[in-house]
Amino acid sequence: MAAEQGLRERKKQRTRELILERAMALFDERGFDHVTIAEIAAAADIAPRTFFGYFKAKEDVVFHDFDVFFASLRERLNTRPQGESTLDALRDWLAQVITTMDHESPAEQCRRRVIVSSPALQEHDRALVSRFEHELAFGMARDLEEPEDSLRVRMVAAAAAAALQELERVFDKDTGMPDDPMAVIDEVFVFVRGGVEALRRSSD
Repeated sequence: MAAEQGLRERKKQRTRELILERAMALFDERGFDHVTIAEIAAAADIAPRTFFGYFKAKEDVVFHDFDVFFASLRERLNTRPQGESTLDALRDWLAQVITTMDHESPAEQCRRRVIVSSPALQEHDRALVSRFEHELAFGMARDLEEPEDSLRVRMVAAAAAAALQELERVFDKDTGMPDDPMAVIDEVFVFVRGGVEALRRSSD
């Protein structure tokens, strides 16, 4: 029974990978907005209803690993040791993501091309970043000892989320990944940390 379940899971994983591969190739060739789910299904040799067994929408193909990254950030923030700030935990998480992600791989470069060329996907990307902003606000509320919906907490969380989006734009440039991406991240964090310290001083 275990062997049969393992075989079934491997088959599902191969089907998922095939859908990703064929869909991204079509998006890259013709543009995200000009590809239908029926065309993706045909390219992957599956029925359209099978597509929905793996993805809820076309956007979920492009951002197929978002939930994994989001869950890892939430866990990192929620399990940070006493005395570690939300921003320090966020920086550490970003360093780990950059280390594990092959930003120069053909698949990742294809995804960035597809997103950059589609206003709809860029808008979807911004909506996803808002989930990060909410998670950061939860952590910053603990740091600043203020309600999560306070103006000060929301300002810092919004600045940190905007910084993440700006980093995406840096990595999307034709020059590719910077030689020292953490140096770019640290420049952004200098600004955000400065804002946090200014808010702390103003409350004293």
